[in-house]
Amino acid sequence: MQLFAWIIRGISAINRVVGEVLSWLALVCVLVCFAVVVQRYFFNTSTLWMQDLYVWVSGAMFTGVAGFALLRDDHVRVDIFYRPASIKRKAIADLFGVVVFLLPFTFIVFHYGWPAIRRSWGYFEASGNIGGMPGLFILKSFILVFCLLIALQGIAMALRAILVLADRETLLPENLRYKIDAEPETAL
Repeated sequence: MQLFAWIIRGISAINRVVGEVLSWLALVCVLVCFAVVVQRYFFNTSTLWMQDLYVWVSGAMFTGVAGFALLRDDHVRVDIFYRPASIKRKAIADLFGVVVFLLPFTFIVFHYGWPAIRRSWGYFEASGNIGGMPGLFILKSFILVFCLLIALQGIAMALRAILVLADRETLLPENLRYKIDAEPETAL
């Protein structure tokens, strides 16, 4: 069980670092988009590669921070059953969701994405737009980054659920444990 706690800490640390670094791409995206708007409406000119850039930066950011969002429990979920549930029921739901949905999903995305990404790297695919950015193959590689980080965080979630079900959640630091709602919401 100590090994599980160590693995959870390691995976969570990786996703935290990647997420905090790639979160700065939001600022880059806003600045590039602002520059494109200023170019277009104040100088009556436009560079296509800059238009590609802010779309690509946002794509890289959102695929790269997905594991971080899962770590922080920022993904959308149907809370009508999950939020009021006990910690053990949350652990069962998470373990089921990871094994039945999340890991198979990441496998399918990886399995079907890999040939396209490999092909893209084979001829160093660039933007389909004339004057667009080179390096589309790098952006496509973020699909694999997405799969890896989401799958790793899913494994950490499953291991955390196992620790809870074994009454060993105390092996984890407070920030990696299930949150206890201070006041359950009541239906009107």
